[in-house]
Amino acid sequence: MGNSAAITEYWDAAAASFDDEPDHGLRSVAVRAAWVRRLAGWLPPAGERPLSVLDVGCGTGSLSLLMAQAGHRVVGVDLAPEMVARARGKLGAAAQPAWFLVGDAAAPPTRAGRFDVVIARHLLWTLPDPAAALETWVGMLRPGGRLVLVEGRWRESGQAATPYVAGAEQLPWHGGVGAEALAEAVRPLVAELRVESLSDEPALWGRSVDDERYALVAMVA
Repeated sequence: MGNSAAITEYWDAAAASFDDEPDHGLRSVAVRAAWVRRLAGWLPPAGERPLSVLDVGCGTGSLSLLMAQAGHRVVGVDLAPEMVARARGKLGAAAQPAWFLVGDAAAPPTRAGRFDVVIARHLLWTLPDPAAALETWVGMLRPGGRLVLVEGRWRESGQAATPYVAGAEQLPWHGGVGAEALAEAVRPLVAELRVESLSDEPALWGRSVDDERYALVAMVA
């Protein structure tokens, strides 16, 4: 599946209602606080030197905003111009500096070896070559950098009320990817990794869930 125009059109159309999902818009105080706590555990404190963070598949910029508010320097990349426009507006309204680029999240238009952290959430299931994307993202990191992947096997990703683009069912990780399979793919690229279950934290999602959700945090040498 390589129709980037159709993919862009799909996510542009989804942008207007994207933040209606509790874990997308983070409008609830409780949901927002839950993500702030988790991000604090995944990203080292900004301290005297803010981290340089690449948010791939940034969507409307909700996580970008939290990371900017924590003192980090954030660059967001998304294929959909409407998503990027909303991200820019969201960060601008909050008076938080960040940079957002329209581009392929699997091959971000940024310099290799530049970032302390690369983070992606709910993205890998949409990619035609997730293994190549993982290798590219690791290459974006400085020595000692971190790759943070919030993933899972969400029912809605494979059974959306509005069908995804034609051929989506042929994607390697259509419907999501389990923690064991993702760890197997990432492990050869990094020095160490850990997996944290997120299924039993309803505050993150705005509701209880019974599917697989987790974060994989990996460190490069």
